[in-house]
Amino acid sequence: MSDPQTADPLSKTATATEIAAAVMTGKTTAAAVVDATLRRIAAAEPAINAFTDLVADRAKKRAAEIDAGLHRGPLLGVPFAVKNLFDIAGLPTRAGSKINLDGPAAARDGALVRKLEAAGAILVGGLNMGEYAYDFTGENAHYGPSRNPRDTTRMSGGSSGGSGAAVAAGEVPLALGSDTNGSIRVPSSLCGLFGLKPTYGRLSRAGSFPFVDAFDHLGPIARSTADLALSFDAMQGWDPDDPVCTDRPADPTLLRLSEGIDGLRIAIAGDYFARGGEPEAFEAVATVAKALGATKTVVLPQAAAARAAAYVITAIEGAELHMPRLRTRPQDFDPDTRERFMAGALLPGSWYVKAQRFRRHYRANVVKIFDEADIVLAPATPCTAPKLGQTMMKLGGVELPVRANLGLFTQPISFIGLPVVVAPLQRPGAMPIGVQIIAKPYNEQAALRVAAFLEKQGVAAAPPA
Repeated sequence: MSDPQTADPLSKTATATEIAAAVMTGKTTAAAVVDATLRRIAAAEPAINAFTDLVADRAKKRAAEIDAGLHRGPLLGVPFAVKNLFDIAGLPTRAGSKINLDGPAAARDGALVRKLEAAGAILVGGLNMGEYAYDFTGENAHYGPSRNPRDTTRMSGGSSGGSGAAVAAGEVPLALGSDTNGSIRVPSSLCGLFGLKPTYGRLSRAGSFPFVDAFDHLGPIARSTADLALSFDAMQGWDPDDPVCTDRPADPTLLRLSEGIDGLRIAIAGDYFARGGEPEAFEAVATVAKALGATKTVVLPQAAAARAAAYVITAIEGAELHMPRLRTRPQDFDPDTRERFMAGALLPGSWYVKAQRFRRHYRANVVKIFDEADIVLAPATPCTAPKLGQTMMKLGGVELPVRANLGLFTQPISFIGLPVVVAPLQRPGAMPIGVQIIAKPYNEQAALRVAAFLEKQGVAAAPPA
């Protein structure tokens, strides 16, 4: 990581931490940061196609207020953008759809947008995503695909594809996404970024368009571990507007990053998580394990069944949520999304009950693993970024659909709401790939410490493309 006192805060390489330090110390102004950000966005779009909405006037007004001394906070002057399922006051909440554009404008910002701005950050716009978050590719039938800045012929990953693309391109240093079955972790892996899926219920989901209430998480994507911690700390706190948000004290993580990995028991996920992917996925885990001195292997029991149960719950809840729109405007859905929702509508309700019962059983067995390990390592994606438009891929020698299988290793983890940090490995001459750093519930600090150690050692890195 570069020195926040010397890094150019107007460069696309500047992290959120570096920008905030520069604005706080008067090295630059928030107005200059916003102007540089808007110029970069204009230059990068439409080649990247990360943004669906810009709020330039709002951002400039906010920057002027900061420069006038009206706002303070640890993210002072930091520009950020959000997946367009977050409410942005004055705009309809797209959620990647055509239909939602006909809805009313949001009356106020989503809870996490408000928390970041209360910490001094500056919202610059909304980001492209897979329709209604039912996607792992980052391709959208209405607004076009978000392209991977490390190779614009490839997928950015989904459904938070615009969030991953915008950060990887250096358009913004920080973006918010959602993760139901892997939608923060997949773009982080394919675009070579740090991403945090917190514990289920740790951050408020109020003011965001839902997908699957049982699994929906919100969290940040950034180019440094410090930026993940800085934004996560700012967003913590109970919110009565989200019924699953946990009422527990904030657990600051930023100051703990320097503790390193001393005292942490780190294991490698075997069995399900050691097969079914391409060699680069397992090589990445081996590289990280070696850097951490991890040799112990643990088995998450019934992970394949957990993935299947996650599919059932996702399909049924998603279909139920969207049935009114499916009845009245089926022609306005992405055909692939519509088919998945219709399939979910045909599943028997008894399957949902059985899947939820299994979920409780699986959670109880997996949590026991953390009696012998603080951290478990696993691949984030089974492969690097596929080509745009690619529908099939080979995994472990088997031809499989791309859209359904990019979440092969993420679904069994979000199924029970465990916190995960993705550490990106850059591969010279090849596309990046990420590793999941998995911790027990509410132990985000441990996962972030491991990611920070890997970053300090040069094993993990997320430079802009």
